This record gives sequence, C-alpha cells and structure tokens, in this order.
Amino acid sequence: MIRFFDVFFSTLILFLCVPFIIIISLLIVTESSGGIIFRQLRVGRYGNDFYIYKFRTMYRDSDKKGLLTIGKRDGRVTKTGYFLRKYKLDELPQFLNVLKGDMSIVGPRPEVRKYVDLYTEEQKKVLLLKPGITDYTSILFKKENEMLAAQGNPEEYYKNVILPEKLRICLNTDYSLKNYIIYIIRTII
Repeated sequence: MIRFFDVFFSTLILFLCVPFIIIISLLIVTESSGGIIFRQLRVGRYGNDFYIYKFRTMYRDSDKKGLLTIGKRDGRVTKTGYFLRKYKLDELPQFLNVLKGDMSIVGPRPEVRKYVDLYTEEQKKVLLLKPGITDYTSILFKKENEMLAAQGNPEEYYKNVILPEKLRICLNTDYSLKNYIIYIIRTII
C-alpha cells in the first residue's frame, strides 16, 4: 500500500513542480558551472548502495572537501544553494529515487558509507527499512546545519551526538501508513 502512495505522490509532485524544476535548473546553471543534479552514493535498504539525486547546491567538486555542510558559514554552498537548502527544494529530485524504488517518501534518511560503517550491530537494523525523503528525524533536525555550525568540530559532533540520536529515533519509530501520512503533513507544515 505504501509503495502505491509513493508512486502516486511522487508522480503528482514531479508533475506539479515542473515549472519550479525549470526555474531552479536555470538558477543553478546561471550561478555556477557544473551539472544541475548532484548524485551521491548512499546506503539503502539491506546495505545496498544507490545514487541519491539532489539539485546541486554547491560549487563544483565541493563535496571532495567534506561531506557535512555547516550552516551559513560554509563557503562551498552557492547563494541559490542556500535558498534551495533552506526550503528543502534541493530534495525534489529524490522523488525520482522514490519512483525507481530506491527510497520511499517516508523512512530513515540514507547515509553515506563512511557513517554507516560506524554503526553498531543494533544501529544496523535501520538498514532493514527503506530509506526515505522525510521522517520524524528530518522534522526534529531541520536545523541540523546550524547545529553543526555552532560546534568546534562539526564532524565529531555529528558522529557522536546527532547520528546516534537519529538512529535511536528511527529504530523506535513506527513507519505505518498512518505515520507515513502524518510525517508527510508535518514535513509540509
């Protein structure tokens, strides 16, 4: 049933957002060189790797300088990128991941292999769930970049504080159809 809603809502959202997708694409290519879509290898269900799609919000090759972005002081992010990230518009292409079946609209956010390799055996249980665009942790940590920016060592803070808390919440979340709808509504709000 959830797969039906994933396909239905993703198709609807992508269709309704075509004008925004065109405008966003033009803004991205006008501001900086590089592609419109950023692809990054993430770890999905059962530990399988897949490429997640996002609108490119950073200057070319910026991801090679670090995986975490740290609020407004991160000079790798373009002006358009800040706007897209603030309103989560950079995530629109992930509805293609949902259509492909790599992700669901609601589920734990997929991580890069570097962080998944740090999971305990208990935390690895999150890999039994299909990753999603949003969930309860996405709502709770909507200002994660600002939290990281306030830290002396953002990487260590992410690994030792934020990531374990996100995993704890995900492992104790009921990803039922009822909560699927609740998390979508709360994300929109």
